[in-house]
Amino acid sequence: MVELPAPRVALDATAIPAAVGGVGRYVQQLAAAAAPQLAGAGGALTVLCQARDADRFGALAPQADIVPIPRRWEPVPARLVWEQSRLPLLVRSLNVDVLHSPHYTMPLASPVPVVVTLHDATFFSDRELHLGVKGRFFRRWTAMSLRRAAACVVPTHGTAAALARYAGARPQQLMVAHLGVDSGQFHPPTDGELTRLREQLGVSEEAGWVAFLGTLEPRKNVPALIDGFVTAFQPRAAAGGPVPALLLAGADGWDDGVEPALAAVPASLQVRKVGRLPGELLAAFLGGAEVACYPSLGEGFGLPVLEAMACGAATLTTARVPMPEIGGDAVAYTEVDAGAIGAALTELIDQPERRATLAAAGLRRSAEFSWTACAAKHLRAYRRAAAQGKGWRP
Repeated sequence: MVELPAPRVALDATAIPAAVGGVGRYVQQLAAAAAPQLAGAGGALTVLCQARDADRFGALAPQADIVPIPRRWEPVPARLVWEQSRLPLLVRSLNVDVLHSPHYTMPLASPVPVVVTLHDATFFSDRELHLGVKGRFFRRWTAMSLRRAAACVVPTHGTAAALARYAGARPQQLMVAHLGVDSGQFHPPTDGELTRLREQLGVSEEAGWVAFLGTLEPRKNVPALIDGFVTAFQPRAAAGGPVPALLLAGADGWDDGVEPALAAVPASLQVRKVGRLPGELLAAFLGGAEVACYPSLGEGFGLPVLEAMACGAATLTTARVPMPEIGGDAVAYTEVDAGAIGAALTELIDQPERRATLAAAGLRRSAEFSWTACAAKHLRAYRRAAAQGKGWRP
């Protein structure tokens, strides 16, 4: 059977904030990998984006058409209005076959079939981590997209199973596309990269650091990480031995337990928030750490774990879904309480051979995840959506 040409796809990247996080990296890398695949198969990609991001997408995906939207639609409430009122008109004028809405929501009056990415099922499975308006918003939009989208992309089989269990998703509607890792940015660091990072963050080469990367939100379990770190290393500090610093990189979030935990850290230990690090420092931050620790209570994918593995870090995370799907046997696992985290950190710090084994295994496993493969799975979703063709009724 002759395969039909790939569809013409509009990717709505307008939800990416100015400070790019995990979802933003997903959309950017997807555009870069999907544009040549679509073009090579007879299709095309159009990226709709904020004006501030036009040059970046143009450089990432030179095969794609880049369509910036007016700046007045940048604020989140305005963008949501634009999505429902203006986006359908824009899609119609572009003469595309499929619209990809990569962040839960979709225009309810789309003139073409829509593919929606649902990144996370913890809005349903762990409601206590998503209280208030945000939790209600994403639960409602996830349910809406599951009812109305032509196909939904999810990042892991664990997320797909949770959506089927808690949100009534039909398994045949969900397409799993593991995320990838950009080896140009996330790689074992050079000596020069490590030197620059140590100088910028003021950490000693002798003691090193434990790295955390992520937004400081409740499901990242940062207060337990801080408490576990103190439990593990306060006795060593009191004895005068070298003790690593705990460095928390990422945006300030809404976990109101972080500041009290920081305030309780004894003066003999160094635990610091270092904020958002420039992209060129992340390889050294993760790969130069004694341990990269990500003790999350639940994720859709857990991109920082994969990125730490790609940087050659000995990585410690939890066995919560979907971490074992990503880390396999190449990472160490802990329970989520402070005592367990502290014990696991102590064990890894005291076993350099174990850390070296994990670092090598993580590098090998991370090579199994690529944005090229991720984009290929998305093309399958685009083809499935396009097959609905004329007569599309969301």
